[in-house]
Amino acid sequence: MTLTRPNQQLRRDLKDAAALLKWSGVDLFGVAKRLLAAGDDISADELMMIALSYQTMEDKLAGYADEVKAARIIRAAEQKT
Repeated sequence: MTLTRPNQQLRRDLKDAAALLKWSGVDLFGVAKRLLAAGDDISADELMMIALSYQTMEDKLAGYADEVKAARIIRAAEQKT
């Protein structure tokens, strides 16, 4: 099934947001590792929890993008940006 232009854009936006969360989480995890090495356990733990929450949301957004592709989620009208 071919996606309409608005649904293609929605899918692309969801995938972009998921990728941004993924790489932000990777960066946060790297900072947390450096904090752990410096002995700042509390800040490192907080950053790791944030990074893990990013991963959870990334998975949800990727799932939504798959649902758009399968036409289970449809943008009703093109949104003006």
